[in-house]
Amino acid sequence: MSKLNRRTFISRTALTGMGLSIVPSHVLGGIGFTAPNDKINVALIGAGTQALKMLPGWLERDELQFVSVCDPNKESRDYPTWGAPQGEEHGVAGGRDVAKRMINKFYAEKTGKASYDGVSTYADFRELLEKEKDLDAVFIMTPDHLHATIALAAMKKDLFVATHKPVSNFMNEIRLTCDTVREKNIPTHCFAYKNPKELYVMQNLIDSGAIGKVTEFHRWTNRPMWPQGSPYLPEPAPVPQGFDWQLWLGPSKDRPYSPGYTHTVFRGWYEFGAGCMADMGYYGFWKDWRILNLGKPDNAEGNKNVYCQIKDFRSGWIENNISYPHAANAFWEIPVEGEDRLMDVYWYEGGIKPRTPKALAKNGRKIGGDGVMFIGENGSIISGYGYEEPLLFDKKGNLQQLPEFSLEEADLRDETSEMIDGFKGVKPSRGSIDKVQNVAETVGLGNLAIRMDDRLEWDIANLKVTNNEEANQYVSREYRAGWEL
Repeated sequence: MSKLNRRTFISRTALTGMGLSIVPSHVLGGIGFTAPNDKINVALIGAGTQALKMLPGWLERDELQFVSVCDPNKESRDYPTWGAPQGEEHGVAGGRDVAKRMINKFYAEKTGKASYDGVSTYADFRELLEKEKDLDAVFIMTPDHLHATIALAAMKKDLFVATHKPVSNFMNEIRLTCDTVREKNIPTHCFAYKNPKELYVMQNLIDSGAIGKVTEFHRWTNRPMWPQGSPYLPEPAPVPQGFDWQLWLGPSKDRPYSPGYTHTVFRGWYEFGAGCMADMGYYGFWKDWRILNLGKPDNAEGNKNVYCQIKDFRSGWIENNISYPHAANAFWEIPVEGEDRLMDVYWYEGGIKPRTPKALAKNGRKIGGDGVMFIGENGSIISGYGYEEPLLFDKKGNLQQLPEFSLEEADLRDETSEMIDGFKGVKPSRGSIDKVQNVAETVGLGNLAIRMDDRLEWDIANLKVTNNEEANQYVSREYRAGWEL
């Protein structure tokens, strides 16, 4: 044991299923106590609004010990939040020093000490990975364009990786990251994994044959909740003090700084984000794929709104190839794994929704702002986005009584427990990065089809569009020198 460093030992025990306990926890501290050797040392990489929103729940988990924070921003109060304005004079706080204070305060209160100072900070994740020798895992909560770069660097160090959606906003990075997870056989987790009881109710409802074989399904969202759709780059501005713009850009080529790119609004730009479909599609599609056992598509059709302006007293269309559209839809024909058939899958964003089904209209109901609809040979199911309050209709559009299902056999572990169990070798996480690959590649291809406003035929094996050569320039980003993957 003395010849094995901590990270090597944890990795090997997680991979072999031995678990982490060197001394039984109950011997050291009683029930509910986690022995020091059982704790997973975590670095939080990315300390913006989403990270700081999720951090309190992670801190409550005794199995996790946050030891380091990394973010190119030291500290500021300029992070936008969602919702109608209420007279705010500044934005939400964010940055590495903000996260460090939160963590130190929590651990001080937990241990009953006046203060705690066990958290290091870094602006550059590469420096963190080199210097933090007792690190076990990284939680990646950065803008989308950095997810794959950081995940691959961490896996190269044999660290556990947990990342928020998406795996990446470019297809080549999605494939490379997922392939590396399988090649390295390192426990990973994607925070978009959800495991609510509603999933099992919908699974049982569909498996019961209540609507027969599912032939198509539709998902729609009212996102975006951030500015996008402009064909113009934002105005340059001075780089704020304490913010390293070059580190924020990472693998992306240099451009002038603007607050219109950073913090919560990165999602709307093709270079930095993955739009509405990645923001909400991972949450919804991943559950659909689990229920319906879907594979990867070799085609996608996308449609987007147009942008018009008046110039020299002439109104006309302006091409937008820099930001995701105000509204769009996409369509795929996706193979059902283990069956010789395809399923039609539809996506709508920006407030666009499917037409009101006759079954709903017949019962005096309307389609909500976010939702999902399964259509089968003998009926349909319409529900909220997370399968809330499902409505069952027969083929004639008559509302049916939902059958009763027992969930006693369902594995209802929460998402964080799923991740921790995977990292500690108790049970592989159903939310591991490779498990979301089919969804991730579907989203990537769908976004590419929306960008091109075209139907694309896709060579899955070679990551190549076969009927639109222009689209292939966006399969991979143009990398800054020294950041190539």
